[in-house]
Amino acid sequence: METIELKNTLPRVFARRDDIRSDIWHQDVTFERGHLYLVEAASGTGKSSLCSYLIGYRNDYEGIICFDGKNVRNNSVQDWVDIRKHSLSILFQELRLFPELTAYENVAIKNNLTGFKKKKQIENWFGALGIGDKMQVKVGQMSFGQQQRVAMMRALVQPFDFLLADEPVSHLDDENGRIMGEIMMEEVRAQGAGIVVTSIGKHIMLDYEKTFRL
Repeated sequence: METIELKNTLPRVFARRDDIRSDIWHQDVTFERGHLYLVEAASGTGKSSLCSYLIGYRNDYEGIICFDGKNVRNNSVQDWVDIRKHSLSILFQELRLFPELTAYENVAIKNNLTGFKKKKQIENWFGALGIGDKMQVKVGQMSFGQQQRVAMMRALVQPFDFLLADEPVSHLDDENGRIMGEIMMEEVRAQGAGIVVTSIGKHIMLDYEKTFRL
C-alpha cells in the first residue's frame, strides 16, 4: 500500500455540527508510505475514531477513505484480513492486550502467526525497553506504561506499509518514550513504511514531516 486518502471524511456523530475546524475532517488528505505524520487532537474530536476507520473496525463515517485509490467500503472481510496482516499495523490507545497472558506471550501470539521476528530480537526489545524482567509476568499485573511497551512490540512483529500509533507514550517517561521511538523508527525505516501518530498532548518525539490538527 502506497497511499491512504481521506476525501471529505467525517464521523457521522459530527454530521449535524457546523463548527468543525479540522485539518482532517471534511478535507482531502493523503498519507504517503515512507513519511511521518502527527495528528494532534483535543479529547472528543475523533482521534481514536480515525484510527478505527483506517484499520476497518468501524465505518460510521461520511465521505470516502481509499487505499491506493480503492474505496475501503468495497473491501471484503478477506481484503481486511490481508490488509491487517501485510499492510497496516496499529498500536491501540487502549492496547487490547490479553491480561491473562504473559508479556512475552502477548507479543508471541502475533509473531507465531506472522513468523516475522526471531525470539532473540523480541527479547532484545524487552531488554532495551527496561522490562526484560517482565517477560514472564502476566500483563494484567503490569503497569499501563509497561503494557504500552508490550503493545508496541506486538505492533512491530508483522510486515506493514503504515504503522498507526494512537497515543503510544501517554504513560511513559521521556527516556522510555525516546527508546520506544528509536525502536519504532528502526522498524519503520527497515520496511520503508509510513507512520501516523496521534496525540492529545504528550507525543512521541519523531521527525514528523507534517502535523495535522484534528
